[in-house]
Amino acid sequence: MPTEGQFAMMQLPYTQLGEAISANTLSFHHGKHLKAYVDNLNKALPGSPMEGKTLQEVVCMSEGGVLNNAGQVLNHTMYFEQFSNAPQAMSADFKARVEKDFGSVEAFRKEFEQKGATLFGSGWVWLSADAEGRLVISQLANADNPVRHGLCPLLTFDVWEHAYYLDYQNRRADYLAALWQVVDWSVVEGRL
Repeated sequence: MPTEGQFAMMQLPYTQLGEAISANTLSFHHGKHLKAYVDNLNKALPGSPMEGKTLQEVVCMSEGGVLNNAGQVLNHTMYFEQFSNAPQAMSADFKARVEKDFGSVEAFRKEFEQKGATLFGSGWVWLSADAEGRLVISQLANADNPVRHGLCPLLTFDVWEHAYYLDYQNRRADYLAALWQVVDWSVVEGRL
């Protein structure tokens, strides 16, 4: 059922993601968590200065509860959009950028997974491009998003427990390692 209001809930083009994310996890993560964030955001915006703004604008100009919900809508939408059961591989051009900024694709993945595994509490690990086009990895807590820091977000892994606990229990590192098999690099690269 579509969510009513300024922002609609994205529809998933898949019901599970191979062995990386089960249908049960997706049902709760997308169908319950994301839906609550969308509903709460849509309730908070009417009559506010943020009514009619884009989601990124709302994320950049809000604080408190509005930011919590807007950030989670943006973060989750980017998270779910970047996955596929038939993902495109990283292009040669993007691979060259990764190698330039991290030394190798393997070094990038290792750092990305390490930062995701060591983020204390709940949040997100991000690959973003800075103003000069350099690729950077950041750990952001709760509903924060790289757009609030002048970065262009490209790839994110959700490290809130609801993203992985049904499939991986407390094995966050295993969850992070499994996600690479379903990342659609054409989506990630298209965000540049």
